Amino acid sequence: MDFGLVLQTDPPASAVVSLMKRAERNGFRYGWTFDSAVLWQEPFVIYSQILANTQKLHVGPMVTNPGTRTWEVTASTFATLNDMYGNRTVCGIGRGDSAMRVAGRAPNTLARLGEAIDVIRDLAEGREAEVDGKPLRIPWIRDGKLPVWMAAYGPKALALAGQKADGFILQLADPYLTEWMIKAVRQAAVEAGRDPDSITICVAAPAYVTADDSAQALAHARDQCRWFGGMVGNHVADLVSRYGEHSSMVPDELTEYVKSRQGYDYSHHGRAGNPSADFVPDEIVDRFCLLGPPEAHIEKLRALRDLGVDQFAVYDMHDAREATIDAYGSDIIPTFR
Repeated sequence: MDFGLVLQTDPPASAVVSLMKRAERNGFRYGWTFDSAVLWQEPFVIYSQILANTQKLHVGPMVTNPGTRTWEVTASTFATLNDMYGNRTVCGIGRGDSAMRVAGRAPNTLARLGEAIDVIRDLAEGREAEVDGKPLRIPWIRDGKLPVWMAAYGPKALALAGQKADGFILQLADPYLTEWMIKAVRQAAVEAGRDPDSITICVAAPAYVTADDSAQALAHARDQCRWFGGMVGNHVADLVSRYGEHSSMVPDELTEYVKSRQGYDYSHHGRAGNPSADFVPDEIVDRFCLLGPPEAHIEKLRALRDLGVDQFAVYDMHDAREATIDAYGSDIIPTFR
């Protein structure tokens, strides 16, 4: 199992670079960031510095979208980084939540997302693709390589990931839901004539390592990670509006907890103490996140690995960022090497 670190690109950018360097020293192989140009600093500028200051770390957005950048610009940016630093990028992509909504736009349609996956990959790897009805090719690209991993929750999005993506990003760490979603992605891959095992499975969720499993320690960890249930709740609310509250298309285990959700303030998006996440119960925090002493993390990670998860990406937005990176490096990652 590989491990990744997920950060927001809050200023100063030097702190983001420093944490990514720390992650590589501790055995993390991937460095991810949010991509929402209004809420945080521009990630692709910072990727250049991360790549320059690490040796093997692969970097990318978790996730970009096909609406805030033109597709040839996205492809050229990845290809430039790869040319400079040796094919060490991954394009995580989705419909767009905060990046689109903060700018007053609706998330992209799945049809547009599916088209963008093919075009961005083809252009970044030096092949011709059609953009807005015009054939384009980036002539200077040589030996380009860009895996495109898609984030998804709902049945149609999961099917699209299985049909087109090189990897599937699932932003929650509940084993029951992980199993259900991986099966959906792999089944779609089979139906599309693809090898289902060729799709990399990445689970991303907050991790908070405590000194013990006391009630006090776990309560603090939950409060530091409760924001994640609010963030996931945005996507779940979209599913409920599309498929209904008790639809056979989406498990009740995913949709039940958003009943008491009352709007969402993106100014606190992805941050500990987010008041928009007050509706998230402890049970959901425990199911979606990894909390407790190292042995609790190892137990849950083994369960996820056995379901086919290839990478666990740690959302590190809380009051113990360095301690979590170091604890994973000393006590958890070596178990999976």
